[in-house]
Amino acid sequence: MKVPLLDLTREYAFIKADLFNNLEVIFSSQSFILGKHVKELEDNLKEFLGVYDVVGVSSGTDALLISLMALGVSRGDEVIVPSFTFFATASSVVRVGATPVFADIDPLTYNIDVNDIEKKISSKTKCIIPVHLYGNPCNIEEIVKLSNDKGISVIEDNAQAIGAEYGGKKTGSFGIMGCLSFYPTKNLGGAGDGGAISVNDEKLSKIVRMLRVHGSEKRYYHDYIGINGRLDEIQACYINLRFRRINQNNEERRNIAKKYNSLLSDLENSELLFTPKENVNSKHVYHQYTVRVPKYRDDLKKFLYDNGIGTEVYYPLPLHLQKCFSELGYKKGSLPNTEKAASEVLSLPIFPGLTDDEIFYVVDNIKKFFRR
Repeated sequence: MKVPLLDLTREYAFIKADLFNNLEVIFSSQSFILGKHVKELEDNLKEFLGVYDVVGVSSGTDALLISLMALGVSRGDEVIVPSFTFFATASSVVRVGATPVFADIDPLTYNIDVNDIEKKISSKTKCIIPVHLYGNPCNIEEIVKLSNDKGISVIEDNAQAIGAEYGGKKTGSFGIMGCLSFYPTKNLGGAGDGGAISVNDEKLSKIVRMLRVHGSEKRYYHDYIGINGRLDEIQACYINLRFRRINQNNEERRNIAKKYNSLLSDLENSELLFTPKENVNSKHVYHQYTVRVPKYRDDLKKFLYDNGIGTEVYYPLPLHLQKCFSELGYKKGSLPNTEKAASEVLSLPIFPGLTDDEIFYVVDNIKKFFRR
């Protein structure tokens, strides 16, 4: 048996017929940019997230970039981000001229540590970007409270967590803005690059909409220096069809995670492997099902590969130790929880359509490895 880390073809089967009907209309009309499908997606997400507005953009990375631009973050400012996240969270800060300040994580959830955020706040701190990593909500209420007390804005990096909840409220709706990614592997993935920004402020909503089209509200009249950050109709059409099943798919991911948790409990009791932890007041949507393997992580990854099982390490080298950020002066040992997690995490196959037989095969091979 072979079990891929991700198989998008199983979900595609549910939308294929409707997709091609819609694509025929799009190509017949030759309306490709910011049309009715983008508007439909923005409206769907606005209602789903419970926010003032949602603005479709060209990628999750551009969502972060435009959000920072809209807040006026620039040279001389600092933005607190986790080091244990995808590169774009920090690179977007650098692209607007500001300095990323890396905070450590909670070792149980892998999410940014509120206590370390507080330690890193300075007079230069303009913004905090907490990440809901792997689909697991961070302690967003405490972060927002801290930021409000300090007069600092919060942009949620919600790229991996659409549909996740904290205290019954959707992630991406707590901060002044939130950023979504529709990269194909995401829980709500497109057929290429795409993203969106959830906005909780009328003025910022207008600015964001202008920034995605070169800072222009009226064509050829520019109030800001923006970017070409528009979401196209083909992507929006595909994402809208996927959106119909987002709740069902997220619940399926949660059920798969529960099965893994149960089947791997004996290894956890033996402290050979640790399953993901979900806060009582949170709803994890398992973009990734990520275990910790204190010893032999890389050997286990190779063993599973040799037996036809796809896995991945998200992320093997923390951002504060990346070569491109070396001038910031972080050294090995600066963020111990982050560095330990990077050496131990391993993501197992999880996606809608994953069968029980495939789950059993993955778990059986993990146990076989530890019995050797």
